[in-house]
Amino acid sequence: MRILTYNIQVAIGSCRYRHYLLHGWKHVMPHGQTVPNLDRIATVIAPYDIVALQEVDGGSLRTHFINETCYLATRAGFPCWKSVVTRDHGLFAQHTNSLLSRTSPLRVESHRLPGAMEGRGVLEADYELDGRVVTVFCTHLALNCRARLRQIEAIAARINQHDSAILLGDFNCQPDSPALRALLASTRLRPGRWQPASYPSWRPRRVIDHILATDDLTLDNLQATPALLSDHLPISAEVRVTEAAAVAA
Repeated sequence: MRILTYNIQVAIGSCRYRHYLLHGWKHVMPHGQTVPNLDRIATVIAPYDIVALQEVDGGSLRTHFINETCYLATRAGFPCWKSVVTRDHGLFAQHTNSLLSRTSPLRVESHRLPGAMEGRGVLEADYELDGRVVTVFCTHLALNCRARLRQIEAIAARINQHDSAILLGDFNCQPDSPALRALLASTRLRPGRWQPASYPSWRPRRVIDHILATDDLTLDNLQATPALLSDHLPISAEVRVTEAAAVAA
C-alpha cells in the first residue's frame, strides 16, 4: 500500500519566505491560482492508495467556495474521501484534515484534540491490508510545544487501542522533539529507516511531516517529492505487513 501525507497550504503555492508576506492575503481572499495549483497537486497525489492532507479548505470565499478535498479526489481519481472541519471561520476559511483512498474505509471517526486554541484534530479510518485491519490516523499538531504534548497523549491513547496503526501528518516538530520522543515511548509506533526533510519546500531542512507505523508494519521507500506547490513537501512511503506478523495471522 502506497501512502502519502501532504500539507497543501490551501493551494496558495508559497515557495519562498517572502511569499508569507506577499501572499498572506490569499489565506482569506480568493485568487486566480487556486484551481491551477489544485490540478498540479492532484497530479502529485494520484499514484497513491491513501493520501492524508492537511491545511485543506472545505469550501469558503478564499477558494471560490471550492471544497478542495472533493476537487482533488475527483481530479486524482479517488473514489473515497473524507474531510472534517477542524477550524471554522465561516465565510472566510474552513480548515480541514482529509483522507483520500482507493478503497472504502471500514470505519471513519474524527476527534478534536486538546490545546490552548480550538482547531486541531485527528481523522481516524480503518482499511484492510493483506487481510489485516490497519487504522490510519491523519493529524495536524499545534505549533506550541506544551499543546503538542497534550495532543500526542490523546493520540497515543487512541493508537494503543488498535493492533495495527499508521500515524501521518504535519506534526510541527522534529524527530528529537519532546512530543515525538513521548509518542514513540508510549506506543508501538516506529519511524522508517529514513526520515526526509519536508520544510520549507524550497530548501527542506526540517523533518516535521511524518509517517509512523506500528511494529507489525514495515515502512519502505520513504521520500519527499520535490513539488513546489506548498510551503511543505509531500512525504510518501510503501507499507507492508511484516513477515512475522503475516505468519502469525
